[in-house]
Amino acid sequence: MNAAPLVLDSLTVARGDRVLFERLDLRIAPGEVLHLQGRNGAGKTSLLEVLAGLRTPEAGRFSGPEPEQLHWIGHKNALHPALSAVENLAAWCGLHGADTAGIPAALDRLQLKAARQRPVRTLSTGQKRRSALARLLLQRRPWWLLDEPLAGLDVEGAALLAGLLAEHCAAGGGAVVTSHQALPEEHLPVRHWSLR
Repeated sequence: MNAAPLVLDSLTVARGDRVLFERLDLRIAPGEVLHLQGRNGAGKTSLLEVLAGLRTPEAGRFSGPEPEQLHWIGHKNALHPALSAVENLAAWCGLHGADTAGIPAALDRLQLKAARQRPVRTLSTGQKRRSALARLLLQRRPWWLLDEPLAGLDVEGAALLAGLLAEHCAAGGGAVVTSHQALPEEHLPVRHWSLR
């Protein structure tokens, strides 16, 4: 996987008239997971939005890959409750030009084999989160931007995510992850960064 680094040069981001952070300099290299931490309202999600091209910074520069080289999974799962996990992922594949043939394997990898045909509204919070995270396996993209991916996951689910992150980084990809929870760090190249 050929991933360009994410480079922030004197970046300032505000929400309304409130400056969230200013003059942030940061380089995130392929092969690492940046665990972005900070209190509520510090600007973690806003920074991810800048990286994803969804928000324009007030000042400074961001350079990195094109949007089609990024996977964005926000804090909401973006799943239709009346559709099954398979149907939700098939719709996502249709929107993003991905092959639906990988859906069963992706759901199996996230241990959702028994739940994949049930309507999402009947799934547990953790099963819904795993269903959303299955998108990461359906289209290879060098950078993963994950907003609170551990929310709703049990210890087993967190270990599954850590395994996916480790494999992705070993293949030359990278990730920026926001979380108030600790990432399982065994075999995971994690660098911590705190927004104040």
